Amino acid sequence: MPRLEEVANVVLRVPSILVLDMLYKCDIDSFTDHLKARTEDMLFKYKYVIWNIYYLGHIVSAVVLLLPLGHIIQLYLHVLCALLLYMGHQIVRDYVRGEAQYGYDGAIFLDSPALNRFVTALTSQIIISTLCAFLMRTRRVWLFSAHLLPLLARVVSVPLYWLLSLSSVSVMITGAEVAVFLLANIFVPYRLARATYREIMEIEVTELYRLMAVGVSLWHGFAVPVLFSVFWFVLFGVQLITNFGTLATVQQGPLLYLLTSVSECCASPYSLLGLTFVVSYAALGLLSLCKFYLGGFNALQNHNVMHRGVTEGVTLLLLALQTGLLDMAALQRCFLLFIILFIVLTSTLQSMSEITEPVVLGLGASRNRSVWKHLRGLSMCGFLLLFPGFMAYKISQFFNMDFWLLILVSSCMLTSLQVTGTLLIYSLFMVEVWRGSALPGLDEIVYYVNGVCRVLEFVVAVCVVAYGAWESLWGEWSWMGASVIIIHSYCNVWLRAQAGWKSFLLRQEAARKINVLPRASAEQLRDHNDVCAICFQDMTSAVITYCGHFFHGNCLRKWLYVQETCPMCHASIKPSSAKPTAMAGEAQPTPQNPPPSEQHPHPESHEEEEEEEEEQGSQGDAVCSPERNCDESDRKNPNFERNYSTESLQHLHCGANGDSQSVENPVPSCSLDGDPKVASQELREGD
Repeated sequence: MPRLEEVANVVLRVPSILVLDMLYKCDIDSFTDHLKARTEDMLFKYKYVIWNIYYLGHIVSAVVLLLPLGHIIQLYLHVLCALLLYMGHQIVRDYVRGEAQYGYDGAIFLDSPALNRFVTALTSQIIISTLCAFLMRTRRVWLFSAHLLPLLARVVSVPLYWLLSLSSVSVMITGAEVAVFLLANIFVPYRLARATYREIMEIEVTELYRLMAVGVSLWHGFAVPVLFSVFWFVLFGVQLITNFGTLATVQQGPLLYLLTSVSECCASPYSLLGLTFVVSYAALGLLSLCKFYLGGFNALQNHNVMHRGVTEGVTLLLLALQTGLLDMAALQRCFLLFIILFIVLTSTLQSMSEITEPVVLGLGASRNRSVWKHLRGLSMCGFLLLFPGFMAYKISQFFNMDFWLLILVSSCMLTSLQVTGTLLIYSLFMVEVWRGSALPGLDEIVYYVNGVCRVLEFVVAVCVVAYGAWESLWGEWSWMGASVIIIHSYCNVWLRAQAGWKSFLLRQEAARKINVLPRASAEQLRDHNDVCAICFQDMTSAVITYCGHFFHGNCLRKWLYVQETCPMCHASIKPSSAKPTAMAGEAQPTPQNPPPSEQHPHPESHEEEEEEEEEQGSQGDAVCSPERNCDESDRKNPNFERNYSTESLQHLHCGANGDSQSVENPVPSCSLDGDPKVASQELREGD
């Protein structure tokens, strides 16, 4: 029953965390200040005992929390047995007091009420003794029957004033049994610690990795996220039940009541950690729901760490620790927690936007005909476009404008702005589908749309930094505000500006190189009669590299964003000093159609080449990728050039903004001898 063991492993550890949480909230200083004693020496002893009990409670709770599951079960069984014995003694004491008040000292068989009370007490004691023996897995029921001594004495008509003494004697007997049991198992914690130490030392790794291995083992063995989440939900449920129906609850309203209850459940490090895991699981649920809505069950297989709620949970924990949430009063904690949860929600919306963008753009670029898929993607974009604006409006109505509020509003604005750019690019793709032909200069339009969105994001970040600097100089200055301004300036201003300028320079350099390359004439394109080796589309216009290969100008420009070599043979795109630069109207002969004089200059060399081709034919087509080196025998293979270029191009996918991404499913290679239209059609079907 592994599932039952997993549940027990979590549920049985929750009480230890509850005790640690209660001990953390206890104000021992205030309690000891109200103590009174006859002398100062006695007062000091009282305080000493109380503080030792306080620290001992922490140690015992931590030890119980870290015990293996089997030992925790045994501990709870012993505790339950002790509670049953205590209940038995309480029942016997109540019975003896009832008999003393009734005043009947004769035989119980001659008095019906006395007999009924005796039978009831005896039945309950037999049940308790049997349960204790069952829990301890023993048939010696008499070990748990000391509380039956007053009842047996009542059967033989022992005087009533002796029954109270016998009740005390039975308690002493039970206490002696418990003491003997504790002495017999006093070294159990030591043996457990020694066994744990041996297991740790058996791990044959360095000290650092040994500690990491122990930490990972404890994390998975104790199911820490689930454990603290269950603990927090228990606290939250108790808080809701305690304050339900009070006058303050009615006046606050349901939303403020829930927020106040949540703030009350994060007043200790343990409850704050539990809230962190709860928020992480909630964010994971929202992101999984977004993936399922967009792509169905298959989309849930994406195990991206950034989209698993980890970012949201860590954000809440860091903000709570940085702002000192635990040390604040209840009202201030509620106010600050509202701000932190708002930031976490904006981070979740940003992650949803990152999930939605490739799906929507993929639908437009692949020319998917499913109306339902397009509707789902557009509806999600509409939600991400409008809801952040609604959040920004509501929070600006609730709070006065300051630096922190501006950061929150700007985060919402950036999410809406990114979704707007995604919708614009999607619209361009759909216009291209509606026209049935490629839009002229689509890559340039997409680049400028992305560029405008990035510029607007940069302007928003600059405005936030400027407002924060102005408020720090002329308003209330703080180290935390200054640190936030510095981090915001570096991450959202400097890095954005650096990335944008680098992309602009790459485009300028690529455009300059493309402009100096010769353009292919209509006759050359007709003689070439092939598709572009980068996009596998027909070529109505092309540029010719210095090594004689034909490419679309836009496709080659995207390639030049990454490296300055020919995609087919990896020759340098730059003109060399030994080879004169071809003019715009001239074109060098292509390797596919060499002049007759250069095809077979010597018969001997031709025979050698045929022998080499026969030797390489048994090994298949030689393919060299940029990740491995190619020797001269590979380069002599006639299929080397086209296979090499095809494989290397499969690792490149250039976006409209100049960024390079790896392609998970590479496009099948197209033979230069095949039909270009068939290859183009296969490419469209693959998309």
